[in-house]
Amino acid sequence: MLTLLKTRFRARIAKSSADIEAAQRLRQLAFARDSQDTSMTLDADQFDDICTHVLVEKVTDGSENAELVCCFRLLTFATADQIENSYSAQFYNLANLHHMDGPICEIGRFCLHPDWHDPDILRLAWAALTRHVDEKGIKMLFGCSSFSGISADKYVDAFALMAEKYLAPNEKAPSVKHDDVVPYAQSLSGHVCDVKQAFKQLPSLLRTYLMMGGWVSDHAVIDRAMSTLHVFTGLEIAAIPAARVRQLRRDAAIEGQ
Repeated sequence: MLTLLKTRFRARIAKSSADIEAAQRLRQLAFARDSQDTSMTLDADQFDDICTHVLVEKVTDGSENAELVCCFRLLTFATADQIENSYSAQFYNLANLHHMDGPICEIGRFCLHPDWHDPDILRLAWAALTRHVDEKGIKMLFGCSSFSGISADKYVDAFALMAEKYLAPNEKAPSVKHDDVVPYAQSLSGHVCDVKQAFKQLPSLLRTYLMMGGWVSDHAVIDRAMSTLHVFTGLEIAAIPAARVRQLRRDAAIEGQ
């Protein structure tokens, strides 16, 4: 994956331990805002060593001066039965996905700096992801989409919308593995959601997945250590609308020097 440039931002692969540490610091800032534990300065785990880390930076006064504004990590598997080695498999029984065509790729720890909201950041992140998908021949993207906090009550409309329109097909659906879950598809059956409010409640990355043809698990996992609610999310590349694919590939064709 080459460096990608768009306006004042660039996307690139982490090249050093310092790059990865910067990503871990941003992740801690983004994911730990609701946590009571303020002693940690880095969000790090055992998957960092085996992932490809993508950084989106604001560049000023030449390429040497950059501020990290977005990051995520990628873990690619040649075959779908290797999915049990993913981060997501800690929380979900993914046996129904073993028959999927590979390669498949897990996206993890996707986050934006809380002070940055420029839409070009997400466009560039998706362009970098598109480059990876095309280079590796990825057939499916998956991961855990995170809702901030561990109270499902403030996301009732979002969960009701997902239960009504975006649940995984039965033959691919993740089943319960974790002890601490919110069975929202069951508990919100029949709930009439406010669609406009629902889309506001969805995390931006999950909203994009769903608009591109993605699907979700029927339950959320409560991660008290991270103070988040995880929802397994899958996006089969073949399901992405053709017009969106063309746009993503146009963005991904912008190469840096």
